[in-house]
Amino acid sequence: MRIAVDIMGGDHAPQALIEGALSAAKKHSGWQFILVGQEAVITAIGELPANVSTHYAEETVAMDESVKNLLKKRNSSIWVATKMVKDGEADAIISAGSTGVQMAAAVLLLGKADKVLYPAIATVLPTGAGPKVFIDVGANVDSTAEVLCQFALMGDIYAKTLLNIENPVTVLLSNGTEEHKGNKVTIEAHEKLKDYPGLVFDGNREGRDIVRGNFDVMVSDGFAGNIAIKTIEGTGEFIFSLMKEKLLANPIRKIGTLLIKPALKELNKTLDYHEYGGAPLVGLSGISIVCHGSSNARAIESAIEIAAKCIETGFNEKIAETLANI
Repeated sequence: MRIAVDIMGGDHAPQALIEGALSAAKKHSGWQFILVGQEAVITAIGELPANVSTHYAEETVAMDESVKNLLKKRNSSIWVATKMVKDGEADAIISAGSTGVQMAAAVLLLGKADKVLYPAIATVLPTGAGPKVFIDVGANVDSTAEVLCQFALMGDIYAKTLLNIENPVTVLLSNGTEEHKGNKVTIEAHEKLKDYPGLVFDGNREGRDIVRGNFDVMVSDGFAGNIAIKTIEGTGEFIFSLMKEKLLANPIRKIGTLLIKPALKELNKTLDYHEYGGAPLVGLSGISIVCHGSSNARAIESAIEIAAKCIETGFNEKIAETLANI
């Protein structure tokens, strides 16, 4: 198992990427890790474990940089790391850089799996009913009904393969549970999904249902999906910040907070996206794991575990095989 880590991408690069990779390397001595980044950054790390190697890439693509600049920077860490997967030098790539740039590099170098219309980003959501799959959360701002059906199928495979859910229940994000609710694309997708082969489809769900988790796979276009997931993240951060402020407002409350501290830690762990690491770009002919821009070392380590699961389970191959039979 060989995993290339783009150590130059993300808000906390390179430190978080390096720390996450080295922590994973320590736990999994049989896996191989390749740190891809600028020579000066890599040299400063010092001595590395036997299962960690390096590959220099002197250019970087900034988080706010145009995707168009990717082709001008073929010695950038994201391009070089993705090309290693293409050339068979690595089995997966991890990055916390620009999602758009990573998607572009993956499509250009790895290519789409046969019959896939558009790749998508599938992520795991912490909900009241446990972890659930949400697809697409930002790869495609516009999608046709047929594309949403493919997302549903790929999300179903994700739930079965990586979350071990035997018969996943798939739903469609809309502005109402009635099948006539939604925009033109959503209504058309709903009609197609009712009879889509291999899926257990249970109709529409509203935004409030995302955190309730009364489904296994939620399907959306990348525009609404990205807004939804970032709204959830922002709300969670706001609530915890407000709780901290109010619980520590005076000495009496501070004493009470000590009594519920274990429960607060459990709640934080349940809702913390760092626990779920990265999200695979599904529908590609190679494994590329997208990490949140603000990922810390723990999130990077979790993303590496997801990459390993994708490799071990033949996740991409299952998608290609399933689509080939439809």
